[in-house]
Amino acid sequence: MLRGLSALPRRAVPVMVLLAGLLVMTACTPTPSPEPKTPPTAPSQTVPSPQPTATSPELHVDGTAADNLPLFGEITARVWSSSKRAEGRAYIDALVAAGFPRERMQVTEDETTVGNPVESLQFSVAWGDAECLVGQVGPSTGDPVTAVLPQLAEGRCLVGTTRPIDW
Repeated sequence: MLRGLSALPRRAVPVMVLLAGLLVMTACTPTPSPEPKTPPTAPSQTVPSPQPTATSPELHVDGTAADNLPLFGEITARVWSSSKRAEGRAYIDALVAAGFPRERMQVTEDETTVGNPVESLQFSVAWGDAECLVGQVGPSTGDPVTAVLPQLAEGRCLVGTTRPIDW
């Protein structure tokens, strides 16, 4: 056996001694005892974790137009998915019901001058002195579009002729 060790390079001997020592130490180490099992808790003892709740957007009277865009967009989508999707009055009434000021609104006509449904219906709420919440729906629009845009001259939001909101 000495002959076999002497044939090994001198650097290998300390490595083999180290490995042998590790093997001895590992063999003498006690094995960890298993963790005691805890009895399952009864269903009546478990406390459900709070679930996040979906909250609807709210009107922020003192907020910016951007603060109120989520509510404006939700109302637009809700009316668009109803049977009154082509009626400008439905959008105005829904916005008023949510608290938007009727006196700051504009809406385009529902029908063309020859009595056909319009391809694009627009409605708006002037917000503050500089911004507008603007919605556009209709067959040519596809999905409803809502945006915050700058006000035009004289506090208007929509270009062209709009219908009176006199109901």
